[in-house]
Amino acid sequence: MLDKFDLNILSALQKNGRLSNKELAESIGLSTAPCWRRLKHLEDEGYIKGYTAELNAKKVHLNVIAFAQVSMDNHHTETLTPFLSIVNDCPEIQECHSVSGDCDFMLKIITRDLDSYDELLSKKLLQAKGVRSVNTMFSMKQPKISREFPLSTLLITEHS
Repeated sequence: MLDKFDLNILSALQKNGRLSNKELAESIGLSTAPCWRRLKHLEDEGYIKGYTAELNAKKVHLNVIAFAQVSMDNHHTETLTPFLSIVNDCPEIQECHSVSGDCDFMLKIITRDLDSYDELLSKKLLQAKGVRSVNTMFSMKQPKISREFPLSTLLITEHS
């Protein structure tokens, strides 16, 4: 079970993953040694999966964000395995969610331009065995993008 200090460590690192242990300890109100032990525990237990740099998509010329709803013919292993292999091998596919509703999978895809998206769609996704249809929605603007989990809500519900 995570306590207040663990959640504060995770919250602070979501905002700035480059904090030194000293800065982290000061921000959550612990001395450096117990803060470091807690951080190592959070890493060892898999609460922290890794550390990355968040890039600006426009600066690296990735201009198209698409959400593709994929419907499959069936959910048999011999159908899903090749499809998921294609998904895992495509760096343009950032996320793949098995979903409820009118489709089977929701993909978040980022590409250079519409031609690149069309090539991915026609040469990979639509060629996968068992893919019945792909319905695409393109992101026009992104008024909010957050990669932070709402950890503060966990503190409220635990102590209510």
